[in-house]
Amino acid sequence: MSRAAVPPVRFRVLDERATVPQRQTDQAAGLDLVACLPESAPELTLAPGEIAVVPTGMAIAIPEGFEGQVRPRSGLATKRGITVPNAPGTIDADYRGELRVALINLSREPQTIAHGDRVAQLVIAPVAMCEVVVVEALDDTARGAGGFGSTGVSAGA
Repeated sequence: MSRAAVPPVRFRVLDERATVPQRQTDQAAGLDLVACLPESAPELTLAPGEIAVVPTGMAIAIPEGFEGQVRPRSGLATKRGITVPNAPGTIDADYRGELRVALINLSREPQTIAHGDRVAQLVIAPVAMCEVVVVEALDDTARGAGGFGSTGVSAGA
């Protein structure tokens, strides 16, 4: 099966110590984003519950009609309790600043991020650009205005 056609995503190296994002396997959905911490402070320790913004030393140009979704790395989340608090974080196609990753430590112990650690993954996805239309009423559905939990939680119910 062939991959969907996505225009090239351009990256600019802002720090010579940065690692260009890459897939770890041919069929990986995400490109790994790597921490690029200053030489003067090559480690960052997150206290339990603390949020920090981690630089990558890279800037990006995402093609129009696409977005970058910054997602947690499953190994960091399950083994160390480090995740992306706004997952998925969105990088818009018109953003040209440094890629930075918000991380939170959900564990009960301090966790250290070092320069060169893979801290998140970037998935490039198409965006449906919609037109906003204000109306007096919306069409009825079986669910209606039922919100959180309104369809139950048990798969057998």
